[in-house]
Amino acid sequence: MRAQTVIVASSMLSSALRPANVRGFSRKRATPAPFAPDQPHQIVFCSANQEIYAQGEQSTALYQVEYGVVRLYRLLSDGRRQISAFHVAGEMFGFEADGQHHFFAEAVGDAGIRVFRQAANDGNWRQTLDAALAALVRAQEHLLVVGRQNAAERVAAFLLDMAERQGSHGCIELAMSRTDIGDYLGLTIETVSRTLSRFKASGLVRLEGARTVEVADARALRALCA
Repeated sequence: MRAQTVIVASSMLSSALRPANVRGFSRKRATPAPFAPDQPHQIVFCSANQEIYAQGEQSTALYQVEYGVVRLYRLLSDGRRQISAFHVAGEMFGFEADGQHHFFAEAVGDAGIRVFRQAANDGNWRQTLDAALAALVRAQEHLLVVGRQNAAERVAAFLLDMAERQGSHGCIELAMSRTDIGDYLGLTIETVSRTLSRFKASGLVRLEGARTVEVADARALRALCA
């Protein structure tokens, strides 16, 4: 089942559309400026694990996360899932070079997505370019993360990256599961859990439930990534 959509002008969008119980992403990160302020767009409301678009579908729009988290992934020939990206509030996704989606896009939990169907033009080409370059930089940084030699380096880099992108002060809300994190970092769920437990035992982080991680020693985590 596809997500519910509402067509609005960006000036009509207010904070009332963002549920108060979405922790971390809407509260700790400033609300982003609309991608194209003068451009009408759809607001898509997604539930957990709801598909936004599928691999192989025609690419007809660009997307911006209003609240929540989106994962991009591909199913490998052996049935395994490889997550290529997580997108949090304010980030754009859906850029394709040949007009066809090469990954699936799903909401991790409840999410609101802005859908822009108008092609780049004189009024928004700069915003489109900036958003595309930001997505490229994140993809390049992710290649460096998965290329690291051990699990501790990968998990440390992931935590620091999420803290920065959420605009948090050391308290990270992880909408994604340990399985999601493993599929993103090229690790098993057991390895992700063991690594987080080691970080906790070493005083690097504090685990407040399954989805909240407080960074206690950011300098030590950065040293692992050096």
